[in-house]
Amino acid sequence: MKDEKKRGRPRTFDAKAALGKARDVFWDRGFAAASLDNLSAATNLNRPSLYGAFGDKEDLYLDTLEGYRQDGMDALAQALDPSLPLRDNLARVYESALAVYLHGETAARGCLLIGTATVEAVERERVREVLGRSLSDFDGEIEKRMHLAVERGELAEGADPQMLARLASAVMHSLAVRARAGDSREVLEAIARSGVELICGNRHV
Repeated sequence: MKDEKKRGRPRTFDAKAALGKARDVFWDRGFAAASLDNLSAATNLNRPSLYGAFGDKEDLYLDTLEGYRQDGMDALAQALDPSLPLRDNLARVYESALAVYLHGETAARGCLLIGTATVEAVERERVREVLGRSLSDFDGEIEKRMHLAVERGELAEGADPQMLARLASAVMHSLAVRARAGDSREVLEAIARSGVELICGNRHV
């Protein structure tokens, strides 16, 4: 949220809580179908206050994406604890992701970025930038752990950390899409386990 947007907000305004409520609306409905009435009702802010606090609808949506990206980076860093084996790291990454993807009041939501930003990225340059930067950041965090895994002998000496990181991310993206499509937890967990085996192979350290 930009500082210049704060003028006109109510005295009891809680930006973090309001963004969380707005995120839920965008996550469930997508950007296009999320109306200002939906967002006003969820955040308990009338339209003037909503505009005063966050700017227009796209500004608000971008703020929710940025918050989601940061939450994802924090969770990823925690899951990739280098004191644990790579297999455990990846299993934790997918377990943490599924806890998010399978949440939703009426149906599994999947990933906010994959489920909503990919749709808007075609015509909205700012959304495309956040989406691309988010995917690059996630890949980069995983790639650092892959480099360490090569150094430790958890992966073959000739392994490509960058490609393996992208593969690990691709498994996560597939889980997000399949969760939103209604696949069961059992199926998704099996895919996650297969992803770990595909990346780590038979090497155990």
